[in-house]
Amino acid sequence: MPESTAYDASRLTEAITDLRETVDRRLAEDPVREAAFDKLYAELKSYKDGFTDQAEKPLLLDLLLLHDSMNWFQQTLIKEEMSPETVADSFQFLIDELLEVLYRRDVVPMEAKDGFDPSLHRAVQLQKASGPDDDNRVAQVLKRGFLRHGKPLRPEEVVVYKWKGPAAASGRDGA
Repeated sequence: MPESTAYDASRLTEAITDLRETVDRRLAEDPVREAAFDKLYAELKSYKDGFTDQAEKPLLLDLLLLHDSMNWFQQTLIKEEMSPETVADSFQFLIDELLEVLYRRDVVPMEAKDGFDPSLHRAVQLQKASGPDDDNRVAQVLKRGFLRHGKPLRPEEVVVYKWKGPAAASGRDGA
């Protein structure tokens, strides 16, 4: 039996030595792996930041052009060099320039719709309809809606006609 115990102790010592070597190897690999992941994450962040900058650059340049036009408009107003008609035309130019920036990003104003569509409109106010034919019709657009890629980006804010039915009888039997 003593021989068997010595053999078991020897096997146990060998197993512990193998286990220690495996743990030491894994610990040595960990910093290398961590450094590799850190390097990959840094490269990924660099690519992401560069991509974002390139994606935003055209929009930012368009907005800077709009900024320049608005500054020109402000300076002209301060100098009082424009007639009311010229002011209106210049202001319309600024609106058109902003719409052009939106068009370049596939953002377009919604076409006017007569009937209320909850997927395109947001009713912010109700107005009494004069008859049942006016029920659920758009009475007024308060804030224009916009589509992007054919889908609502911002719904139109509208006033909607609502028909409540004929006025209630005054309580008399028609006599």
